[in-house]
Amino acid sequence: MLGLVKKIFGDVNERDVKRLMKTVEVINGLEPDFVSLTDEELQAKTVEFRARLEKGETLEEILPEAFATVREASKRTLGMRHFDVQLVGGMALHEGRISEMKTGEGKTLVGTLPVYLNALLGKGVHVVTVNDYLAQRDSAQMGQIYNFLGMTVGVNLNGMDHNDKQAAYACDITYGTNNEFGFDYLRDNMVLYKEQMVQRPLYFCIIDEVDSILIDEARTPLIISGQAEKSTELYYAADRFVKKLTAEEDYTVDIKVKSVALTEKGVAVAERAFGIENLYDHSHVTLNHHIVQALKANAIMRRDVDYVVNEDEVMIVDEFTGRLMQGRRYSDGLHQAIEAKEEIEVQNESMTLATITFQNYFRMYRKLGGMTGTAKTEEEEFKKIYGLEVLQVPTNKPNQRVDMPDVVYKSENGKFNAVVAEIVERHKKNQPVLVGTVSIENSERVSEMLKRKGVRHQVLNAKHHAAEAEIISYAGQPGTVTIATNMAGRGTDIVLGEGVTDLGGLHIIGTERHESRRIDNQLRGRAGRQGDPGSTQFYLSLGDELMKRFGADNVLNMMDRLGFEEDQPIESRMITKAVESAQKRVEGNNFDIRKVVLQYDDVMNQQREIIYKQRREILESDNIKDIVVEMIKPVVERIVNAHCSDDIPENWELQEVADYVNSKLLEEDSLTRDDLWGKEVEEIIEFIFGRVLEKYAAREERLGAELVREFEKVIVLRSVDSKWMDHIDAMDQLRQGIHLRAYGGTDPLREYQFEGFEMFNAMTANIQEEVATYIMKAHIEANQERQSVVEEDKISTNAEPAEKRPVHVESTVGRNDPCPCGSGKKYKNCHGQA
Repeated sequence: MLGLVKKIFGDVNERDVKRLMKTVEVINGLEPDFVSLTDEELQAKTVEFRARLEKGETLEEILPEAFATVREASKRTLGMRHFDVQLVGGMALHEGRISEMKTGEGKTLVGTLPVYLNALLGKGVHVVTVNDYLAQRDSAQMGQIYNFLGMTVGVNLNGMDHNDKQAAYACDITYGTNNEFGFDYLRDNMVLYKEQMVQRPLYFCIIDEVDSILIDEARTPLIISGQAEKSTELYYAADRFVKKLTAEEDYTVDIKVKSVALTEKGVAVAERAFGIENLYDHSHVTLNHHIVQALKANAIMRRDVDYVVNEDEVMIVDEFTGRLMQGRRYSDGLHQAIEAKEEIEVQNESMTLATITFQNYFRMYRKLGGMTGTAKTEEEEFKKIYGLEVLQVPTNKPNQRVDMPDVVYKSENGKFNAVVAEIVERHKKNQPVLVGTVSIENSERVSEMLKRKGVRHQVLNAKHHAAEAEIISYAGQPGTVTIATNMAGRGTDIVLGEGVTDLGGLHIIGTERHESRRIDNQLRGRAGRQGDPGSTQFYLSLGDELMKRFGADNVLNMMDRLGFEEDQPIESRMITKAVESAQKRVEGNNFDIRKVVLQYDDVMNQQREIIYKQRREILESDNIKDIVVEMIKPVVERIVNAHCSDDIPENWELQEVADYVNSKLLEEDSLTRDDLWGKEVEEIIEFIFGRVLEKYAAREERLGAELVREFEKVIVLRSVDSKWMDHIDAMDQLRQGIHLRAYGGTDPLREYQFEGFEMFNAMTANIQEEVATYIMKAHIEANQERQSVVEEDKISTNAEPAEKRPVHVESTVGRNDPCPCGSGKKYKNCHGQA
């Protein structure tokens, strides 16, 4: 059916390439004119294009001339002229697609075309690479073109200081790694002053090795964690203190809205107990918060009603169903306060401060493009998750590489003996050989066997990027034998040495099929660049992880029946197809896993966007009084509605309303029940709100608007940050235990969405109440400083995983045993990975 559709309508990819080739003809037609320009005239094109864009021309209208400009600049600076197919790849990137271009087709040079074109708008273009070495290499090499054309180029590296990062982001074009861009975004949303932010709004991004970054690395979210100003001892100290207080005398309790408040006497007792002058000073926010939570834990939360203690763990009871809510923790420090009350270990000292998945980070760019040699097999994921279509760009010269059928052996010993025999045979002829392995352990196994045979070789483990790039570039020289894990030297061209073409080019040997066809294709793609000859072959054994998945037992039984020896191979297209079928199933399964991770993060992402947007508004506004006033009113509305919900006004709990407002917003005894009597609900709200605004205005007049404006920012930022970080932590706890809800017949994702929404609303209400209380009650001092809720030296990221060193694993290590490398992971998830 598909073949018939293609016959009638033509292949979509082919049609797109033909459409783009028409523009290539236009660019080629401009070439003679651009060749005749002097350097100064060519450089003046940048100023001309920017002026035309300001007058209303579009990027599409100037694209042919801009591409012609970059091609001519590249010839003059690098001595490299873009091929026609590279122009096609550049246009696909500009259109927000993925350009799939085979190894050796010059993807790095392709990127210069859309990068220059889009940088003309002055909004900043980001070029993302897989490691710092490639970011530095590409920014230095391609930067020659941009600098020649009057554009600025920056590189954003791990460990750079704040000023250098700001300078890098201020450039027209910024190179860096996915981790660094993502962490800078998270850090920007933790700063206390807008001048501390480094990134501009995210506009256009081109990702090199897009499959590696958006798929392989997208399984692990970016996480900034730290030690918040919450030592466990403070929970216990607050608990000991509140247990000595007397209800009504030292504090009041409002069961209906689950609120507690210290009376003026209680505040004085607290100040004496902790040796401070003013509990409401913003420097004591943490202490005040702990006291309030300890009061709630002791005066409101009831054991075996609201929660149970099971094996030294506090577990929440669902108030509607009476069931234990697995994985759920009270947010805002209340759970820890209950743990202190029950005299069990307080958990979660270290907490997640900010987190985002790569999927949600890169989807924030207004336009996204990517380059890789292997994307078509994952096109469905690119399209569904990122809205990215894949364009397969034709090679500049026809591909001459020969991909031989897989060879299958009964055992791993038989396989590796055959691999080494093949290497030795080709090495005798002086033909270069590149051996690809899926693990460091296997690369060392092959290395040891080659040493015994006296064959000189290089082993690369994807650890030393700069050195490995240099070594891999020589892998095509006569007689060279290189053993590399899949990622080693990625992004580096292998050029054939003299006479190698006559020997059949570079020969690639794969020692195992990867669970993703894409990774296998990357290995194959290292041979046969730019029309060079080359050959590839995979050697498999029935003990390989992937072979077991597709039912290798049947093949093993057949080999036993036919009397196959350990070193006797089966070479069959049928087995190759069966392996690819198994790979497709595994890829589909991995896609489903990433999709579920993203569905859960999407819940968090909606909340993150709201908080970060509001936080940015606070940073960028000179006056946030209106925002604060809008936060105070819902506090008044909630307390009035909670106590005046009865249809009969005589039943309204007006004294409780007055007590709450006096303790949180006004002075003690300034509002009485009689003040509220006889009014409708809306009138009560407006009356209280009016009194609050009067006090607000009086404080402002007494202290000065400038001092109050800065104090508002200090309080709002601190409250938002501390509550948001607690919320992230609580959502993380919920996420970890939510799958258990499936046993009760409910959909865990829907439960997570519903409870996450409720928790977000509760967090918002907590922020509003804390801001309202501090704005109205706190002592305001001059020379206030905004304070981070986390100490700078206690913040860490997950960007730098412990470096894996080669390890020799004895056969006695079980798949579920700890890996001997010391990573803390199970062996099967570390060095035992297939």
